[in-house]
Amino acid sequence: MATGGKRPGGSGLPQEFVAGRPGSRSLRRLLFAASFALVIVLVIIGIFLWRNQTAPTQPWFAGYVDATVSPQYPFATPASDTSRNVVLSFIVADPANPCVPHWGTEYSLDDADTLLGLDTKIALLRKNGGHPAVSFGGASNTELATSCIDEPSLLGAYSSVVDRYQVNTVDFDIEGDNLADTAAGVRRAKAVAQLQQERSGRGKPLDVWLTLPVSPHGMTDPGVAEVETMLRAGVDLAGVNIMTMNYGDSRLPGQSMLQASEDAAVATQSQLGIIYQRAGQDLDSQAVWAKIGLTPMIGINEISTDIFELDDAKAFADFAAANHVGRMSMWSDNRDTPCPAGTATPAVATHVCSGVAQEAGAFGAALAAPFKGTLK
Repeated sequence: MATGGKRPGGSGLPQEFVAGRPGSRSLRRLLFAASFALVIVLVIIGIFLWRNQTAPTQPWFAGYVDATVSPQYPFATPASDTSRNVVLSFIVADPANPCVPHWGTEYSLDDADTLLGLDTKIALLRKNGGHPAVSFGGASNTELATSCIDEPSLLGAYSSVVDRYQVNTVDFDIEGDNLADTAAGVRRAKAVAQLQQERSGRGKPLDVWLTLPVSPHGMTDPGVAEVETMLRAGVDLAGVNIMTMNYGDSRLPGQSMLQASEDAAVATQSQLGIIYQRAGQDLDSQAVWAKIGLTPMIGINEISTDIFELDDAKAFADFAAANHVGRMSMWSDNRDTPCPAGTATPAVATHVCSGVAQEAGAFGAALAAPFKGTLK
């Protein structure tokens, strides 16, 4: 006597689910529709991820260009592929208006356009296949975060520069009194983090590099603190660019500029790995090297006993390429030329020549040789 359960030889499925019986075609249609909908969803997700992915940045070379020094460096018409990337320097605080960005205290953004043709030159650089970045700070003047204590105004100042010049990479050269001011460091980090978030929300990610002084032993304690402050605030650092220059007494007797610079890079790589680990980000050794930038001062440094020769540049570029660093720069494109014939060898660094024997552009060509990437 049947009391339910499956019949002998039956499928064990309800009658309407058995193939060939009424209702089975409805099930197949339902399953097909669900599968088709899943495929559509996956395709949409794939398109979204493809359109929003951040392409990996190839290691790049870009010389700094002192935008206000006279005579003007013709960055808008690159002489070669090695000079197509430029880091325009420096945006600082207007001495009379602490939250207003100026080019080197001499020119407002509008004055730089009117008197130097800066906006036009940047547009021409792009037309000629070049890529600009902007650097804030520097050794000589006051970085905006040091003087501007109103955080919304500070964010507005940074935003006005990025939006005006439509750059996707910014550089913060923090040294001297600007680096010693820890409160300024906190303000800077908060503003930069917010700027990054706002631009990301508009589909315009912003690469942020932090440029810091070093000795052959690596970053200074204030430099380490600056990196940590940025990471705590949520800044996504593209990397830390170290100024391999002006070592003075920190360079050991008999230690060459090349060896001091390589030692500084190795020490910084170790420090940076520990900093990221403390911040809860475990990066492998290669990932840390990719976040390192190197910037020698070509020729005679401001400490005149420190002289970075052309052979040093060639060897340093090989070292950088072997370690797959993310960036190489130099101070500066303006100086990548011999001093005028007939002039005495300068006792100290000048703004417009290297002070050593070279052909024009030779340092840039040597340092850029292994680097094929472009600024975003």
